[in-house]
Amino acid sequence: MTNWWWIRHGPTHSKALVGWTDLPADLSDLDQIARLNRHLPQDAVVVSSDLSRCARTADRVSDGRTRLPDSAEMRELHFGTWENRTFRDVSATDPDLSRAYWTTPGDVAPPKGESWNQTAARVSAFVDQMNRDHAGRNIIAVAHFGVILTQVQRAARISAKSALSFKIDNLSVTRLEFTDPHWRVQGVNHLP
Repeated sequence: MTNWWWIRHGPTHSKALVGWTDLPADLSDLDQIARLNRHLPQDAVVVSSDLSRCARTADRVSDGRTRLPDSAEMRELHFGTWENRTFRDVSATDPDLSRAYWTTPGDVAPPKGESWNQTAARVSAFVDQMNRDHAGRNIIAVAHFGVILTQVQRAARISAKSALSFKIDNLSVTRLEFTDPHWRVQGVNHLP
């Protein structure tokens, strides 16, 4: 059994669509980070998205654990021309497309961006490789809201729309278990 401990990065405090935009995380809540560290298995390997908000969060929760190289495959949904714009602004300029993107997630993509299905395929390929390379281990993966939800969708065998109904707080833990070829959800959005 391979255990995934998905951690959402520290908050950016941005009110915009932040996908591949590289904003820093606020890691000033030392008590929350300490609780998170105590909750995580000490024998885990730690892997992270290569965006700094995740990489710095991963550095803070490594705490003597084996730190693997950061991966671009774990990046958030790519919002294309919507990057770093507010929901309101995107809704005003692309009302039909933006509504379809959030209400019927799947193959709909922002201009010059990535669909839910493209993101899920990219992340799942990375996760599959990690499952092969680190079978039977605890894996702490520091990632983004959308990335984590693609894997909740996969493990729970639910629609993308259903997956998007889950809340994933900053510095929360989502636990997924993989016993080839089956997935099991152990918990979503736990704040230790």
